[in-house]
Amino acid sequence: MQENKSDSASKNPKKANLLDHHSIKHILDESVTEIVTGRGYVEDVRMSNVRLFLGTIIIAIALFAQFYKKKFPENRDFLILCIVLYIVFNVLLQLIIFTKEKNAILFTYPPADSFTSTGLVVSSKLPRFSDMYTLVIASSDPKSISANQPVQFTKSVTQWFTKDGVLVEGLFWKDVEALINEYQREPKKRK
Repeated sequence: MQENKSDSASKNPKKANLLDHHSIKHILDESVTEIVTGRGYVEDVRMSNVRLFLGTIIIAIALFAQFYKKKFPENRDFLILCIVLYIVFNVLLQLIIFTKEKNAILFTYPPADSFTSTGLVVSSKLPRFSDMYTLVIASSDPKSISANQPVQFTKSVTQWFTKDGVLVEGLFWKDVEALINEYQREPKKRK
């Protein structure tokens, strides 16, 4: 299995524009998602589906307001209703993004062969004008009895990219795998 990963990495290396922190973060986040799902965690897309549903409602409201049969003076009340609904659903969407997602790049279900009843929330940060990438792995239900303590690392992205912007996947995978192992480790019992 490791040979297949290295073969595919040598054929299609992941390359980023080193002057664009969005490009760097995107490649690192994409690799983290591959690593976590490769460890047996299945992606939970419910939050994405809720966001898509709310976005569809917002677009439908805008289309109704735009293509309503009556012209402006006659459709004033309908337009006011559409504007209010548009604002309400946009605020609801932003509230979900701000409170639930935060910096999350991946939500997962618990692994099928695991005793834990919670999945993971994997989040990352790469501040603008900084080379320090922070990766956090936490439980999707922190109040659960089977939830482990969140773990994180903050490292410079210069460790994982060549001068040409190619991701050295082996080094990055090693760091992320170590973080996952640290999260999955049994907590020490207090005496």
